[in-house]
Amino acid sequence: MKYLDEYRDARIARALAARIRAAVSRHWVLMEICGGQTHTIMRYGLEELLPPEVELVHGPGCPVCVTPLEIIDSAIEIAARPGVIFVSYGDMLRVPGSRSDLFRVKAAGGDVRIAYSPMDALKIAEQNPGRQVVFFGIGFETTAPANAMAVWQAKRRGIANFSMLASHVLVPPAIELILGSPANRVQGFIAPGHVCSVVGYRDYETLSQRFHVPMVVGGFEPVDVLEAIAMLVEQLEQGQARVENQYVRSVTRAGNVPAQKMMEEVFEVTGRQWRGIGEIPRSGYRLRPEYAAFDAERVFATSQIRVAEPEECISALVLQGQKKPVDCAAFGTACTPERPLGASMVSSEGVCAAYYAYRRHYEVA
Repeated sequence: MKYLDEYRDARIARALAARIRAAVSRHWVLMEICGGQTHTIMRYGLEELLPPEVELVHGPGCPVCVTPLEIIDSAIEIAARPGVIFVSYGDMLRVPGSRSDLFRVKAAGGDVRIAYSPMDALKIAEQNPGRQVVFFGIGFETTAPANAMAVWQAKRRGIANFSMLASHVLVPPAIELILGSPANRVQGFIAPGHVCSVVGYRDYETLSQRFHVPMVVGGFEPVDVLEAIAMLVEQLEQGQARVENQYVRSVTRAGNVPAQKMMEEVFEVTGRQWRGIGEIPRSGYRLRPEYAAFDAERVFATSQIRVAEPEECISALVLQGQKKPVDCAAFGTACTPERPLGASMVSSEGVCAAYYAYRRHYEVA
């Protein structure tokens, strides 16, 4: 299959690993931002192909993982109300709030449904005019255009019983936070290909220049990731810091301009809480005042109680590249996919879930 078999070709992967070994002369710490790239690294054992001088750490590129407890609690509160149909992506149901999760709400009789698109939720609202239908709109810039379109369509078509609990976050401010931290170890980034396919990579050029750190927009197959690592190592060894695009089959510098216009029509930039990390200024989207009638936080006046992460969960440090899942005393024991302490163990893109699925047997005694 085009764009699949060739990007999983073992011969190409070994050649790229040899290219990295030939280029590297000292220790470098690289971070992949996207959780999909993390799972590729774990699933295909890419770290075993790399020389010991190249260390990979894992970034906050899992939207489920960084959705704050306050929003999860708001979702649970809304979903438990009578007369509400709460619609969500499936991996949000097991994400723990401060006291419960959406799966338990569903088990207790709440009408919680799984959808694959916000347009599915809009259709449910049309079919159930006597009930309030709420879509849990989470994600990075990747999912924002579709979510914006759903809200835009609801207003245009007069679907008054539809609203969205929006919790969108933006990648560049998170990278800025990591690079500005005194504890930062990251020297190069694999930028998220799916995000950049929507917004392009001009903002990453600004960050690269400001912090003098190379960044490579990378895809999600094994060959994509290894080629992005090779490009980063070659830049670092030559003392360069610029943005390169490995994922040329899907990403352009400008991105998807019509999608960006839809996002700008419906959303405005705001500060956002990141789970376990805290508020990052100008790091998220919220619905514009013109779309307040479709903002579930306003429609349902949910309480905004600040709650703390479990003390034993170190996912915030993992998502900033300061720790790895196996450094957590609870990993694989007190924290498992069946009984998670944090969202990183639940999400299909979570780094703790990736380590648990592919590495726990030989990383943890």
